[in-house]
Amino acid sequence: MTRTAVVLRHEPQVHLGNLEPVLRDYGFDVDYVESPAADLDALNATAADLLVVLGGDMGVYETEKHPSLVHEVTLLQRRLAAERPVVGICLGAQLLASALGAAVFRGPTIEVGFRAVTPTAAGADGPLRHIVGVPVMQWHGDTFELPAGVTRLASSPAYANEAFGIDNWALAVQFHPELTATMHEEWLNLALAEGDALEPAVLRAERERFSAAMQIASRALFSEWLDGLGFQRKP
Repeated sequence: MTRTAVVLRHEPQVHLGNLEPVLRDYGFDVDYVESPAADLDALNATAADLLVVLGGDMGVYETEKHPSLVHEVTLLQRRLAAERPVVGICLGAQLLASALGAAVFRGPTIEVGFRAVTPTAAGADGPLRHIVGVPVMQWHGDTFELPAGVTRLASSPAYANEAFGIDNWALAVQFHPELTATMHEEWLNLALAEGDALEPAVLRAERERFSAAMQIASRALFSEWLDGLGFQRKP
């Protein structure tokens, strides 16, 4: 039986990365929707077995510059109201928070690099347990209030809200579990070309030290979350 994962993408270089093979292993067909150009109001919010909302360089509050974000929040509200499986990553997590009525805003610091994220008791009792002791990739400067009715699953020293969930069917993470070493280099080069004040030697050294372990942990995290939804790997 074929399953469908609809993936809202905001920029070509921000894709599923190391999470896509996991979806393939579980029998999902992956359908990317280019959010800025798509007619999101015409998209059936509940038809796909899974909806994944990826990251991007825009802020949820930049709706005049990125009007598609308004339609994306509406789509997510329909998905959430139906309690259909959904995952948000970085900007995707912020959009989920907004769809649930929480404020999204600039954070106290811009984080770029591998950082420790600590699961809460609830997070450590579920798929987030796989990142215990494993630094994960951060690339963001925005944050959000914790929406009402969700469970905080992880925090970090700089950001209290690193992950949240609703029962077993909604998951939002502020960090980038999908990021492969190749994606990391592409993002870094793009950021440097745009004049971002980064330290490429430091970031590349972090990648050499932490990337492989994070990818193993993130695939285990995602697999366990899919297991919790009752999905099974292909034979």
